[in-house]
Amino acid sequence: MENGYRIETKCIQSGWKPGCGEPRVLPIYQSTTFKYDDSDQMGRLFDLEAEGYFYTRLQNPTNDAVAAKITELEGGFAGMLTSSGQAANYYAVFNICEAGGHIVCSNSIYGGTYNLFGTTMKKQGIECTFVNPDASYEELSAAFRLDTKAVFAETISNPSIVVLDIEKFARLAHDHGVPLIVDNTFATPINCRPFEWGADIVTHSTTKYMDGHAMAVGGAIIDSGNFDWMAHADKFPGLTTKDESYHGIVYAEKFGKGAFITKATAQLMRDLGSIPSPMNAFLLNVGLETLHLRMARHCENAQKVAEFLNGHEKVAWVNYAGLSDNPYYELAQKYMPGGTCGVMAFGVRGDREAAMRFMDSLKLTAIVTHVADARTCILHPASHTHRQMSEAELNEAGIRPDLMRLSIGIENVEDIIADLAEALKAI
Repeated sequence: MENGYRIETKCIQSGWKPGCGEPRVLPIYQSTTFKYDDSDQMGRLFDLEAEGYFYTRLQNPTNDAVAAKITELEGGFAGMLTSSGQAANYYAVFNICEAGGHIVCSNSIYGGTYNLFGTTMKKQGIECTFVNPDASYEELSAAFRLDTKAVFAETISNPSIVVLDIEKFARLAHDHGVPLIVDNTFATPINCRPFEWGADIVTHSTTKYMDGHAMAVGGAIIDSGNFDWMAHADKFPGLTTKDESYHGIVYAEKFGKGAFITKATAQLMRDLGSIPSPMNAFLLNVGLETLHLRMARHCENAQKVAEFLNGHEKVAWVNYAGLSDNPYYELAQKYMPGGTCGVMAFGVRGDREAAMRFMDSLKLTAIVTHVADARTCILHPASHTHRQMSEAELNEAGIRPDLMRLSIGIENVEDIIADLAEALKAI
């Protein structure tokens, strides 16, 4: 694929490259295993001495074609698909941070990821220090330790809609000799490409905008290939010392820029197995082909809805970076001048019960756990996705008791606004 193609063309043309007489549309390789003519061919694959397919838990042609497309969209070097966004975030960190390690993480992230890093991985011996992404460089630097292995943050946080200062966080990570991992789910590479601002690794919950239809759960990890693991060899022994489970391979030496993804595939996916089915990868690809069209409509609709809510007497506050009075407006204009996403946070006047009455009065807008697909939906994070967090943790993550997360779909925006306006009458 020509690297000079624009991103809209890459959404459609990247990934699957059919040869003469081959299917024009990406095939579904719905097979667990692949045949070879002799045992030496198979052995070379197991030794990572040759490229090819032998078992779908490690690699599959359908999955790899979709990973290649997302890699091109992000401008990365190599990528892989996982069974969910949570698996992608876990693999991205665990690939370089083992028991005894430490990560620095923005406290404005999805509640499930907060719990993954703060509770589950803590049980595995990995410590996490959560920081306010708006804090000064000096304050953020104080969170680092000698055993810090990575920095993690979201481009646009779910559900608090905080816009990350990517350059600040990239400089912070690199000054401490570690990579910056950015979850780019909400912005997608259509609106923001974190590698262009210094990020090293990008993750996605492809379940959201990339799929777009709420049909298939999935995730992706994309590596820029820019972080020099050997320059910080003592920090990352998993990449810079011998892997005895592969006859002493040193990933950073043997695979260079492909070391991170090769290790995550050959080692973590081999042992933990959080793979997407080829069918789900196929469905994801169908969504990716219209991503550039849908993101424009999501952002256009969301801007109009945010302006409507911002001017309504029964709405106490609106957090959407497209509003000129939003504290993240300038950062959004810098990193995402074409639009942020279709998700916003807002609160109605009154107590939590008022918010519940409003939500229960909606007709077109559905109350669902999902977010960022073609259909407009809403939920109350403190009662739903972030329910496992304490009041103190909710406050630290910017999840107010009255916060509702509204995900604007690609329906006619006048119908969306009319639904919201009617429901506000219930307050």
